[in-house]
Amino acid sequence: MHNLVAVIMAAGKGTRMKSKLPKVMHSLAGKSLIEHVLETVNQVGIERPLVIVGHGREEIESRISERAELVIQTEQLGTGHAVMQALPYFDDAQTVLILSGDQPLLKAQTLQTLIELHEAQGVSATVLTATMDQPFGYGRVIKNGEFVVKIAEEKDATVEQRQIHEINTGTYCFKGSALKEALVKITTQNAQGEYYLTEVFDVLLKLGEKVLAYCTPDSNEALGINSRAQLAEAEAILRVRILDHWMAEGVTLVDPSSTFIDGDVQIQQDVTILPFTRLMGKTRIEEDSVIGPQTSLDNCLVGRGSEVTYTVAKDALIGERCHIGPFAYLRPGTKLEAEVKVGDFVEIKNSWIEMGSKVPHLSYIGDTHVGKSVNIGAGTITCNYDGVNKHPTKIGDHAFIGSNTNLVAPVEVGEHAITGAGSTITKNVPASALAVERSPQVIKERWHKKNMK
Repeated sequence: MHNLVAVIMAAGKGTRMKSKLPKVMHSLAGKSLIEHVLETVNQVGIERPLVIVGHGREEIESRISERAELVIQTEQLGTGHAVMQALPYFDDAQTVLILSGDQPLLKAQTLQTLIELHEAQGVSATVLTATMDQPFGYGRVIKNGEFVVKIAEEKDATVEQRQIHEINTGTYCFKGSALKEALVKITTQNAQGEYYLTEVFDVLLKLGEKVLAYCTPDSNEALGINSRAQLAEAEAILRVRILDHWMAEGVTLVDPSSTFIDGDVQIQQDVTILPFTRLMGKTRIEEDSVIGPQTSLDNCLVGRGSEVTYTVAKDALIGERCHIGPFAYLRPGTKLEAEVKVGDFVEIKNSWIEMGSKVPHLSYIGDTHVGKSVNIGAGTITCNYDGVNKHPTKIGDHAFIGSNTNLVAPVEVGEHAITGAGSTITKNVPASALAVERSPQVIKERWHKKNMK
């Protein structure tokens, strides 16, 4: 939207968070607070907003520099001072949307309505407000009908003004020309000794300009994150939104209260999520799959009709109609094709397992290419690390790996080959061969009677 510019304030340290992280970099449903705000702004058609940064700007820049234009506030002298830094970046004819980087619950539809109302009414400024049962800490909005008369900050408000329940959310629309004119006239004559952005409304009203208010029907959108407790509160609210969305899309959540789904997760219809399951990152679950209980998937793809139970997986690709778990661990680089079985107490790392192969239990498979329809017996270990380097193992189609086989990499087992149970394989096994490596069994009769006193 060429006539609309967004300014997102993200320069504050957030001392009440008691963290080395900048406040807006704290995570909520898998994304930082600032990323939630950027995503919402993008949904209303603003592709590259201005973000005011100060404290921890290098960390913020590393995360969002490709999605926003950064404006540096070298000294944190208040919200008004922050917006002053953005003055060179917009012109008089533009509509300026101002938001806080610590308000991740704002909805795109709310912003769209705010913008449309502001532009339709032709006023100098429009304030997004909300009604709260407990408004302590927020600036109170004093109105005459639908127009704003004053915004009184908590520390500067009178006792009577503090009884008002309609609060300022910190989100505004301005005419660019009106904002520029008012900003140069604000002062630091207040309890904090800072340039309050809200003082621009006093300036505009003295100039005879009109300031409109739009009250969002969902007061949760106004929640700013200033403490760990508020972060947890926002997490609970956003989590319910996400769960409600997926249930409306045809996903079965057996127990929503014990299900955790990040904001970037994608789930197709007729998926069933069992209790105590967490889906994180950019995980994608395809239709008819069953996930859980007690499963954690981070940046994973689960193909259609697969079952993943009591499993931890990260950066793994699981094909269609696979059976994973219970108690499996899929580490980064795992790629399972269709109809693969990974059973109990199996760990797989950086390995490609082709269609129909089975690793039923008690095995470690690392840096390995397993062909089609291979059976890997219980207790098999790929010895891929020599203390300095990782080495590959290759197992051909239809091979049979006997229980308690140690495959000392680099090593290759050919198609249709068999390794005897208990063998330590250090040399390549040709196709269709049997490889057995065992010490002869020794029996000493009556040993116990002779040697135990």
